Parts: sequence; structure tokens; C-alpha cells
Amino acid sequence: MGNIWSVVNALRYLGSLVHVSGDPKEVAAADALLLPGVGSFRKAMLSLEMSGLDQAILEAVQGKGRKILGICLGMQLLGTRGSEDGDTRGLGLVANPVDRFAIGEIGANKIPHIGFDVVHSKPGSVLFSGLSETADFYFVHSYRMLSRGLIGTAATCTYGVEFLAAYEQGNIFATQFHPEKSQTNGLMLLRNFLAE
Repeated sequence: MGNIWSVVNALRYLGSLVHVSGDPKEVAAADALLLPGVGSFRKAMLSLEMSGLDQAILEAVQGKGRKILGICLGMQLLGTRGSEDGDTRGLGLVANPVDRFAIGEIGANKIPHIGFDVVHSKPGSVLFSGLSETADFYFVHSYRMLSRGLIGTAATCTYGVEFLAAYEQGNIFATQFHPEKSQTNGLMLLRNFLAE
């Protein structure tokens, strides 16, 4: 769903062997997974379910302990549910729902949230290793995960309201921003994920 080739190009630039696949058997057997995406939560989940990729992802991540990085919509799909185009169950790998920014909570800001913005990471983060605790990354989104009540290391951004900009717990990693479009900071973050 969307930004696959810019992610592939960034990973290849970093020297990674990348294989794009929609085959559930290949996905379940992968050493590591990246789930990028732009577009509708509901349409993306329906696509994953119809192809059997939802179960392949869960088998790889939960059954085999493979690491996964969800990017933008890919991060949202890791959540418990999304409200875009109607309430839809997510993959449930991150125990938070995804909802649209509400006009009242973002002040004078516009929806969607587009452009570079400051991400505040926590010490000890794998993804943000070697980066400033306040680094800029590129966002394009209208929906977000709130940062309350999560177990794991999180990075946040504030766009009228604080939301989850990145997440990591065990073998599960996610970014609401696009590291593949975030220049040096994004390449460093992707390198950290690959090295983990």
C-alpha cells in the first residue's frame, strides 16, 4: 500500500538484500519484515486478510520471533484497531488503537500533518541510537496512535497533542514518520533497525 519503492531504495542504499513479496509463505519465512504503507487502514487490513499476509506476519513475528518495522500506515496496522473508513481490527502487535487527529486537539494546525517535525526519543532506544534525543523526521498523516499506557520504548511528537511517533518492544519496531524520506536521520534509523 504505497511507499514501497522509496523504502526499498533506502534499504538497498544501506547495503541490505531486499525482497518485495506478497506471498504469505515467503513473508512467514523472512529474516526480517518491513511493512510500509500509505492510504486507508481498512483497505490495507482487508488486503492483508484476503491475501493471508496478516497471518503470515503474525507467524513470523510472534511465532518465529522475527523483527518487523512498520512505517506510517504500516505502524498503524500494528495497532489493535483503526477508525479510518469505519472501525477495523488491526494486527494487534502494539496494544494501542489508531484514531484521526481531532480538530479541537490540534489548535491552529492543519490535517494532515505534513513535513519535518521534531521527534523526542527516550534513552536506550535501538532505533534512535546515535541520534539526538530531539531529531527531525518527515511526516504525512491524518491518523495517529496516542502515546498513553504503552509498554516499551516510545518516541513522541507533538502536533497540538502528543502522539506516538515511534515504538519498539522486543522484535516489534514502528515509526509514524517516513524514515526513507527523512534524509540522514532516517537512514541512520533504518541502519539501526537492520543492525539489531
